[in-house]
Amino acid sequence: MFEFRREWKRVFGQAVGRTGAAQPRDGFTGGDASLLELLDIDMLSAEARSADIAAGRVSTKDKGARLIEAAVIWREVARRTGDVAALRKAAAQAEAAVKTLDAERRTKDAARARCEQAACAMLGAELFGDEGLNAAAEAVLGKARIAGADPQSAALMAGLDGRRALGAGTPGAVLIAARAYDEPLAALDIVGRRSPSARLAAAEHRLTRADLLIGCAGQRAEPTLLDRAMETLDAAGAGLDPAYEPLTLARIAMARGSAQALLGEILFDTVLMAEGVETLVQAAKDFGPEQSPLDWARGQVLLGGALQILAEATTAENLFEQAVTAFDRALSLLKNCHTLPLRAAAANNRAVCLARCAELTGDLTVLDVAEAGLRIELVGGSPRKDPIAWAVTQMNLARLYEARAEITGRDEGRLDAAATALATAFDVFAEHGARSMTDLAAQGLERLRAARAQNQVQSGVKH
Repeated sequence: MFEFRREWKRVFGQAVGRTGAAQPRDGFTGGDASLLELLDIDMLSAEARSADIAAGRVSTKDKGARLIEAAVIWREVARRTGDVAALRKAAAQAEAAVKTLDAERRTKDAARARCEQAACAMLGAELFGDEGLNAAAEAVLGKARIAGADPQSAALMAGLDGRRALGAGTPGAVLIAARAYDEPLAALDIVGRRSPSARLAAAEHRLTRADLLIGCAGQRAEPTLLDRAMETLDAAGAGLDPAYEPLTLARIAMARGSAQALLGEILFDTVLMAEGVETLVQAAKDFGPEQSPLDWARGQVLLGGALQILAEATTAENLFEQAVTAFDRALSLLKNCHTLPLRAAAANNRAVCLARCAELTGDLTVLDVAEAGLRIELVGGSPRKDPIAWAVTQMNLARLYEARAEITGRDEGRLDAAATALATAFDVFAEHGARSMTDLAAQGLERLRAARAQNQVQSGVKH
């Protein structure tokens, strides 16, 4: 694991930045955003509060720049924790920066602040599945680009277009968005020769581009797109220093592991699948949940998914069990993050893996344990207070009903119960705009309709 404490003393104990200049400002990093990855989550939160204080002083010079710094740090807190309050603070500071810089008629600096506003909205859409935030980001980026051809706003717009296309299931539009990164990335690379922050921004945009290509490859089952994604990841990691950018490098490694596992699934190559698993295991060793709980949980979800792919290819029960363990590790960190699609995905895939274990072994006790756990969640949960979490539990319970009917060969009303639970979940997801979860519920309902039709055919043959 990255030896955070030792590196912190080495870098910050000297009170110098990466350029060697003394840092007289507040906080650990002296306003150098490229050093934020060296802070664990507690220190990062303290850094954000310190940035707030610095931006709020009457004597503060260049108040707009200090407000942008505070917004960047609070956004990083939200990115690592999924904390809604932190994201709201980031958005509020970015908005304040826009107002300050507009009043001073600093058009280009105000455009930078608007880019930070858009980045906050896009992060909220990614974390919480709220498409309305993407619409807000698009409006803000439109205003930012009026100020001139800024590479940051162009890269953000490419990511926004790509995510929208990926969600709509239009791979061609995803590829157009991926190509739209070329020009802004080239511009950021030039600036990055003298600016660590710009170099890191270029790496993050390349990571987003790779994620789009990986998602598109999954939709089209096209291996060449995964090759392009891994080339993009190689470029993202080039020039980064593990002593200063451990989290970005870990995120790149996790994306690579996911791509390797998916490539193995497409090519029916278990060696590639196993390589993906190993890459994800190693990535999890390079940082810990104390540094970025949400990244660590995401890594465990990706590891569980890669193990699930390998388990399906080999029908190995122990691999399904390892996948369940990975999802459990993720859920232990996400237990209070009910509105995150990441938590829902982990819970859903965990239920699928448990069902597959039961199908392979014929051991209904596995389903009994899983079902009992979900019923406890339903009793303890509140559909009014946390409707999304309640709906996710209903969806997982439906999957277990379905698995029991498949194993025993007896419906006994379980498919109807599963359909009712899924329909209820679908309504809740649709009402709250949880698009990804609505799609999962719709897929489950379609699967149940097919199972019912097959049962009717079999019943007709018997008679």
